[in-house]
Amino acid sequence: MLDPAEHVSEPAPGRACGACTLCCKVYDVPSLEKPAGTWCRHCKPGRGCGIHETRPTHCRSFHCLWMTQAWLGPEWKPDRAKMVLSVDPATQFLFVQVDPGVPNAWRGAPYYGHLKQWASGAVARGRHVVVFLNKSATVILPDRDVPLGPLGPGDRIVTSGPASGPVFEIRRAAA
Repeated sequence: MLDPAEHVSEPAPGRACGACTLCCKVYDVPSLEKPAGTWCRHCKPGRGCGIHETRPTHCRSFHCLWMTQAWLGPEWKPDRAKMVLSVDPATQFLFVQVDPGVPNAWRGAPYYGHLKQWASGAVARGRHVVVFLNKSATVILPDRDVPLGPLGPGDRIVTSGPASGPVFEIRRAAA
């Protein structure tokens, strides 16, 4: 079971990015004026960062969950899964940032079944599994998926109703 509270920022033994550079595509990097969903101008896809020694702190400190969680199998390595898993440090939500070149990767096997299972565990702790395609968010719930649309800076995901029960509402709240 995925427990975001156990998220660590150091690579697990034996884990390395290798040829994987998907984080250089799917995330915003404001210091480089790089929007989500486009390759960083410094990235050499499949080879690494062209400014590795001087890359921004944001890039230096990032490790995806596949890098830090040894229990995630090889199918979860981002260049294979076509998505990058991370835990939001403020909310402890599981974020799934999908490669816009393969927008439905998260819906395929074995990924969707695991995401649903993790969503069940997350809801019980007041957390969520959120899939992003660029800025557009979809919350995965045990019984359904809720598209929220684009999330802007400061927007929040708001839950109302009995979060411990099978039915509750989820929505985006503007900043």
